[in-house]
Amino acid sequence: MNARLDVALAHWSYVAPLLAPARSEADYLALVESLDAVLDAGGADEANPLAGLAAMIGELVSAWERNHVATPDAMSATEVLTFFMERDGIRQSDLPEIGNQAKVSEILAGKRKINLRQAKALAARFGVPIEMFAE
Repeated sequence: MNARLDVALAHWSYVAPLLAPARSEADYLALVESLDAVLDAGGADEANPLAGLAAMIGELVSAWERNHVATPDAMSATEVLTFFMERDGIRQSDLPEIGNQAKVSEILAGKRKINLRQAKALAARFGVPIEMFAE
């Protein structure tokens, strides 16, 4: 164990900045760049020894973003559905996952909520988490 510690101590000046919280935009950008490099080097694979480092740097990046990056208000399930419909050129009648055109119209008008079965089917269709459609 002492040999490993000796190696870590010898390289600590290079490793320490990767584990320190960002105190400026420049620190944050350096963390993002480091995270990208660690992920590219294999840290995206949970079995890789770099995965733990990637997770630590990711937490530091997330902490900065929570405190410094403005995020838009969450979209409602109806807004998400409208977004995907517009993006993919889908008409109300093209959504058998919901039901007939009248049901789709009621959902888009806010008169009806997307139920769990519909949310699962829409999530599968658009390849997104079910939480985007479940309210």
